[in-house]
Amino acid sequence: MKKAMRILALVLAVVMALALVACTGKPSGDNTPAPTETTQPGNETTAPTESDTPVEPTKEPRVAEDKTLVVGYSPFSSKFSPFFAQTAYDQDVQGMTQIGLLTSDRTGAIITKGIEGETINFNGTDYTYYGPADLTITENADGTVYYDFTMRDDITFSDGEPVTIDDAIFTMYVLCDPTYDGSSTLFAQPILGMEEYRSGMEIRGSLIYAAGPDGYEANDYFTEEQYNAYWEYYNGQAHADFIQEIVDYCISKGYPVESPADACALWGYDFPEDATLEQCWDLMLEEYGGDVDKMVSTESAGSDLNMLTIAGAGDEIKAGVQTGESADKIEGIQKTGDYSMRIVLTQVDATAIYQLGVTLAPMHYYGEKEKYDYDNNKFGFDKGDLSHVRSVTTKPMGAGPYKYIKFEQGVVNFEANETYFLGCPYTKYVNFLETLNDGDKLNGIVTGTCDISDPTFSTDNIKQIEDYNGGSLTGPVITTNTVDNLGYGYIGINAIRMSVGGDPASDASKNLRRAFATIYSVYRDVAIDSYYGDRASVINYPISNTSWAAPRPADDGYQIAFSTDVNGDPIYTSNMTAEEKYAAALQAALGFFEAAGYTVEDGKLTAAPEGAALEYKFWIPADGIGDHPSFMILNESNKALASIGMNLVINDLSNSGDLWDNLDANQVDMWAAAWGATVDPDMYQIYYSDAANGPIGATSKKNANGGPAQGGSSYMYCIADPELDQLILAARQSTDQNYRKQMYKACLDKVIDWACEVPVYQRQNAILFSTERVNLDTVTPDITTFYGWMAELQNLKMN
Repeated sequence: MKKAMRILALVLAVVMALALVACTGKPSGDNTPAPTETTQPGNETTAPTESDTPVEPTKEPRVAEDKTLVVGYSPFSSKFSPFFAQTAYDQDVQGMTQIGLLTSDRTGAIITKGIEGETINFNGTDYTYYGPADLTITENADGTVYYDFTMRDDITFSDGEPVTIDDAIFTMYVLCDPTYDGSSTLFAQPILGMEEYRSGMEIRGSLIYAAGPDGYEANDYFTEEQYNAYWEYYNGQAHADFIQEIVDYCISKGYPVESPADACALWGYDFPEDATLEQCWDLMLEEYGGDVDKMVSTESAGSDLNMLTIAGAGDEIKAGVQTGESADKIEGIQKTGDYSMRIVLTQVDATAIYQLGVTLAPMHYYGEKEKYDYDNNKFGFDKGDLSHVRSVTTKPMGAGPYKYIKFEQGVVNFEANETYFLGCPYTKYVNFLETLNDGDKLNGIVTGTCDISDPTFSTDNIKQIEDYNGGSLTGPVITTNTVDNLGYGYIGINAIRMSVGGDPASDASKNLRRAFATIYSVYRDVAIDSYYGDRASVINYPISNTSWAAPRPADDGYQIAFSTDVNGDPIYTSNMTAEEKYAAALQAALGFFEAAGYTVEDGKLTAAPEGAALEYKFWIPADGIGDHPSFMILNESNKALASIGMNLVINDLSNSGDLWDNLDANQVDMWAAAWGATVDPDMYQIYYSDAANGPIGATSKKNANGGPAQGGSSYMYCIADPELDQLILAARQSTDQNYRKQMYKACLDKVIDWACEVPVYQRQNAILFSTERVNLDTVTPDITTFYGWMAELQNLKMN
């Protein structure tokens, strides 16, 4: 019954270490997955961006024109909460209504003087950025760090209530509550007293799950009624929830899903079109011989049955239960005035600034005002009970540029917030319109159904745009704005499976991997140009070019990836033709193989050293038809390697889930995928040798099934390098950007030295504007990956 899954494909995405903030540019990840790039649920947070104006914001009258802007979107999941929104689309809905404590500029750098404003040059133009607060960071001799926030005192929420520091404190306590299960990881920061506050409390549902299904036994944490309610839900409704999560995930990626069977087809199953959620569960379970645990761990779109039961079985099941000693406040969150606070960290952590700029969510709306009394350790809700916060998940409210009105019949309606602190928006109404697919987004711009949208920047869509415009991407019908994607494509190599003598760190093992990496690298230019054309470029370090830490060609020590031979000499010269480069790379690879211990006779490999082989397998999720940016690299490499006696077996996967499963099981020699990047270039989650068991302040990545996993090195690459670990920790324990860039360059050089990752490409995303209906002179200028078109939405006008 199972068929090839031809659409859902692999991206190894890292959760952005960012606070939930508002009025943001839309994240530049995929809207419909490219052949290698889908994101797992919960990994889609937005970078903190905020509006800017050339002069200090004032209260001069700005009148909203009675016009409507329509934006074409992929379907929403209705989690429009600054605490619980997960998909990029839901994030944008709540972001329209919210502001963040901090803001950032066009490069993603945090603005620390938001009240008076900071003027920063970008591409030759000075831009002044304003935000709700100022921030002062003090590193103390004892290793602690003070983050002192001072807010403006003249901002109000859209309902007229003043915004104060109490709203920031309330937000932080929600995000740090032991029962909080949203995407923020503020609680993982080394804030003084955090561990004491979160310890000694468990979610009631987790305790029931741990007790097992064999019968109730009296205890202090749950009643027999709660126990029975949990297991009834677990064995019933949770099954439908499991399939529904798959449906929601497919919808969030923009696929035209009209039934559970449609989503399961994308997941790799052929079920009757009229199958219900429960029937889809039963049919899927048959494929696993009734093994629920195996099915859930393999097929989950993010949650296991315990998580789904806790989420759906009622407030009592998801409530926290005190099981031991637990502090009643977080010592390091200190109110210092009505509009000021100090956050105390026990150690320097460069990623903290991205977590601390929390949304200024209205405590009187998301919390319960009568339950806030800072002096008596009451923070707007009962610790362990977020039921009121969850109750308004579908109806956001805040101090952002627009007020949420309703979500009906596939349209989210907004109205201008006349009290927005950066000025009343000029366009009174904004509608977010759900569309079914990429074609609807593009056609909507042309037909007038929508004014702005973001279809995949594919070859077919580019051709259509050029046809509409008479040959160009920007013309009388459509104006196209492109930015680099926040992420990059790569080829991965497992250090343990690709080693000599069982020692992945030896020079021989590295030379084995360098031989393959050298061959792959030389074919990157032709492959990426063929697949993407001008929409992508080859990169030489395993980091997105969008990052300030990415090495630039003009930097000292910059090198083309894998462009030196076994003696460290350049493989290529500037006047070589492409064919001459391919031949030179092959000779260099022979040198690496020989240095790895292979026997070379008459230019061919005749015997492998202990632990190595003359044949390796490469896994690539190319839909079984070679549809992948790196597929040409493999084809050409296969021919080159075969000519010297090395057999490269290309495993073109129709079901990309097979790659996830086998990576989990450490059964993959080499593979192609893409990383999702972050605003901060912290490399801990990807390259630290054991991210899951590292120091406080780190958060482990999610594996293919949404569960916790070790960091990229131990999980996939199997890099175990104490020097690399020390460099990573040193980089995150400083806030000096110049110093951090030097440390990260050293980290990147180490990764290249291990030859476990071949950087391949940086691609582009696009936003389309109706040239006829949008006043393009009022659109956010100099849009970047970190500063999207929505960043100055209050200034946008319609023609």
